[in-house]
Amino acid sequence: MTETLSTFAETIWAWLNAEQNAGAVSAVLAVLTLAGGAGGWLWRRKSTAPAPDQTGGTYVSASTGGVGAGESMTGNTITTNHGATPEQIAAIFAGVRDLSQSSEAKAIATADHFGTISREALASFFTILRHEQVPPEHLTAKLTSIALQYREMVERLTALEQAASPDDRPTLAEVRAAIEKGDYDHAERLLVGLENAQAAARAKAQANADDLARRQAATRAERARLSTLRFDHRAAADHFLAAANLLPIGDTKKRCDYLTSSADALRQQGEERGDNEALRTAIVRYREAMPLRSDQPDLWARVQNNLGNALQTLGEYEGDSSQLRQGIDARNSALLELTRDRTPLQWAGIQSNLGNALSILGEREDDRVLLGQAVEAYKNALLELTRDRTPLLWASTQNNFGVALHTLGEHINDSILLQQAMDAYKSALLEYTRERIPLEWAMTQNNLGNALSIIGEREKDSARLRQAVGAYENALLERTSERVPLDWASTQTNLGSALQALAELTCDIDNAKQAVASHEAALKMFGNLRTPYYITVATNNLAAARATLAELESGADPAPHQ
Repeated sequence: MTETLSTFAETIWAWLNAEQNAGAVSAVLAVLTLAGGAGGWLWRRKSTAPAPDQTGGTYVSASTGGVGAGESMTGNTITTNHGATPEQIAAIFAGVRDLSQSSEAKAIATADHFGTISREALASFFTILRHEQVPPEHLTAKLTSIALQYREMVERLTALEQAASPDDRPTLAEVRAAIEKGDYDHAERLLVGLENAQAAARAKAQANADDLARRQAATRAERARLSTLRFDHRAAADHFLAAANLLPIGDTKKRCDYLTSSADALRQQGEERGDNEALRTAIVRYREAMPLRSDQPDLWARVQNNLGNALQTLGEYEGDSSQLRQGIDARNSALLELTRDRTPLQWAGIQSNLGNALSILGEREDDRVLLGQAVEAYKNALLELTRDRTPLLWASTQNNFGVALHTLGEHINDSILLQQAMDAYKSALLEYTRERIPLEWAMTQNNLGNALSIIGEREKDSARLRQAVGAYENALLERTSERVPLDWASTQTNLGSALQALAELTCDIDNAKQAVASHEAALKMFGNLRTPYYITVATNNLAAARATLAELESGADPAPHQ
């Protein structure tokens, strides 16, 4: 079970591609270093790793979905020209490993030095995460995500205040002040009160009904973004949907933006919480949001890409090839408008998303043509996603490229492709170190173990098989059953298969017993997670491992497992 990367890069990719941040490459690189602990695939992968917010806004997404073409990090088109810089935010939360008072005091002291974020706001960031189960290695990325959303929210509210009517301006000023003090409950009450006041005004002044509706929708959208900041994706989806329904009939583009933001929030709920029903609703909402290609070609392409991400995720989780094929079709549609000449980085991102879906479907259906197409899609992506330009995106694409190469090499018995796959994984590990991004490091170790295991089995090379076992054991240092249960079970399955192959080659009963134990543990977890496709695979693997053990215990030479 080899995996491709997706979720971790979504926020970074979205930030890079938003119009207002088109030139902010240095800021992107500063954030990339911190966001890596999110533990997802880059572009699209088989895990539920939490990523920073990507659920709303003018450009909406893609991190375990995919990368959305052209979305903003926290869901709104703004000009970030004051407040803490990404570098200052990085310094404030650097090295945070717990949510203790001492860690909070240290962050506050650093922030005081810059004078850009209030003490109350910083304390509220820690308070938010104390209510979440966040692994220590993810704290820096999560705190950074909250701080960036906080910074943008303050700037957005400042802009709203400046453009607001005299009736709204004082309340918006109070909302901004509450946010700056970290008093989100008060901010919520103020926004509710403002929305209610605006709704009442709309009823009294029909002549200004459309203008008031837009203002009320904007306020409701702020409530959605506040929910996003607090990791309440379902509430965010409901608020964005309500905002879309408040707009006048003729505001089709803004309605599409809000609906797509709502779908994004549902998709994130599905990916992070394993909520398939949320993914199904997201797919319906993306289709509802879809504009006519002739009217808004770029927006049409962006929604097609995001629809493809949701279809791919649900197709993976439910083992549904038809959904994977629909995801491929949606990505190909997006490429009709988002071409390399016009939008090179967005084009590369969609190529990588396309490669992920083709690789998954090609492996599942044993289709060499699809696997070859996946290899070509990754090659295309690497034309723009270079190590110098986007090092972590380059590493993720190298990993995905390796997955496609070794799957194809396995199917056509091509040792050159298998070696190229190992080279691609080793390239990815140049940027994915355990210290920097532990879960991505573990994922790549898992994939390297897969390539070593395949070569060891084909060449009857016990040394390669032992190297594979070592790579899987490395992966399990970070992939724990508590932190990432689906990934843990996948690696246990891979470890069991390598141990079984080694037992067959060396007639080692201890290795055979360990293989059975690994497959039993994996099957139990897949059952708990209700993943039909993986349950079937694990059941077959366990039966084969038990047969090998029985043959060894009887003194017979075991037949090589398939």
